[in-house]
Amino acid sequence: MNIKQAILNAFREHPDQFISGEELSRNCGCSRTAVWKHIEELREEGYQFEAVRKSGYRLLNVPDSISAEQILSGLTTKKIGRHIYAYDTVETTQRLAHEAAAQGAEEGTIIIADQQNGGKGRMGRPWHSPKGAGIFMSLIIRPDMPLANAPQLTLLTAVAMSKAIEMVVPSVKVQIKWPNDLFVHGKKICGILTELNAEENRVNYLVIGTGVNVNHLLSDFPESLHSIATSLRIESGSSIQRAELVQAYCRSFERELAFYLENGFARIREEWEANSYTLGRVVKVYNQQNEIEGRAVGLGLDGALLVEDAEGYQHQVYSADLDYRA
Repeated sequence: MNIKQAILNAFREHPDQFISGEELSRNCGCSRTAVWKHIEELREEGYQFEAVRKSGYRLLNVPDSISAEQILSGLTTKKIGRHIYAYDTVETTQRLAHEAAAQGAEEGTIIIADQQNGGKGRMGRPWHSPKGAGIFMSLIIRPDMPLANAPQLTLLTAVAMSKAIEMVVPSVKVQIKWPNDLFVHGKKICGILTELNAEENRVNYLVIGTGVNVNHLLSDFPESLHSIATSLRIESGSSIQRAELVQAYCRSFERELAFYLENGFARIREEWEANSYTLGRVVKVYNQQNEIEGRAVGLGLDGALLVEDAEGYQHQVYSADLDYRA
């Protein structure tokens, strides 16, 4: 933990209270001059402090920041999010995460950016990533699991993120659209992109990218997206602290992953089905082999989408595009 993180933790543990420079220097293991220097740096980053002689400092306002210090301050996970590399603008966090993973980055490492200028979703589609409004991050995990089970991690991520969103913004009800999107009131609010590195039948690592529309206004989206995209701010009527949502996601993902690795996919499957946007709808399925039209009726035990055609035959769909206009 660096000095900035220690200072922020002190104010998190004593909200709305003055803390003397002497106490901060003692807790942080540095001089009072160093405390003053780091508080000035935090001020430059948007934190607002009140300073009163003989009383010390009081934290008045926290910016909507996704700095490593802000996310790590108060984070209680064991692995997920314990190592964070935060950037202002990148081409894509996925590429940086793959590079970090190949160089041995620890499980749970997160690459996060305030803006992406080359973000991609599934099938290489562009992801709209304006500065200062969303969460664009990639998580590295190294699960001991068969390669065939890797697609289940996308479904697990969707469950974990939906729980995190509803924890931070209880008024928003999230639905999961197969295979990798979260919807609110029929509009996309989050996309998930899972990529893996494997050899033989074992997973070396996975990079799980998530893009969340958090504080976007309608005017932040291109007009072509107005009818199909939304944000937590639009849906709740209030701005959201993005770091708080990242923390909630880290806690949620760590819990879900630990339970999954110990107990299997059954509970994830049940929770996914209970919150599905897809099930019960008539869809057209497009993949490399063929085209199927039918009703989405459930998830298989392995995570495949089950689509029942007009003859009553259930097709197992592992990777495809769905057309909901059928």
